[in-house]
Amino acid sequence: MKKVLFLAAVLAFASCKKETSEPTNATTESVSEGESAKAKSPEELGKQLFEGAGNCFACHQPDQKVVGPSIKEIAKIYKDQKGDIITFLKGNAEPIVDPSQFEVMKTNFAITKAMSDEELKAIEAYIYSNLK
Repeated sequence: MKKVLFLAAVLAFASCKKETSEPTNATTESVSEGESAKAKSPEELGKQLFEGAGNCFACHQPDQKVVGPSIKEIAKIYKDQKGDIITFLKGNAEPIVDPSQFEVMKTNFAITKAMSDEELKAIEAYIYSNLK
C-alpha cells in the first residue's frame, strides 16, 4: 500500500497530466470504465498502460515530439539500433533516442520499474505497433 501511495505521489508531482481518480498500479486485470473484461492483445494492454498508469502519453504522442520524442521515432530508432526498450524502462540502459530528455524521463522510472515484465512487454509491443 505504501508503494502505491508513493507512486501516486511521484506521478502527481512529476506529471503534466491532469490528476485523476484512477488507480496507479495497473495490472493486466485492470479494466477501464465501460470496458468488458475480455482478453486484451499485448498492443491493447500496452496502449492502456501507456495512456494510463504509465503516464507516458503526457510526454510522448504518436506522430509528434511534445516533451519527449514521438512514439514512431522511439520505435524506429530502437528497431534500427536493436535497442532494448524493456531494459531502458527498468532503468538499466542508457537512452538512445533523445539523451537530452533523459532527466525528465527518469521521473517515470519509479512507475515503470514497478511494472511486471508482462506489462513492460505490452508497452514495447504498443510502441512497435506504431511503425505499421
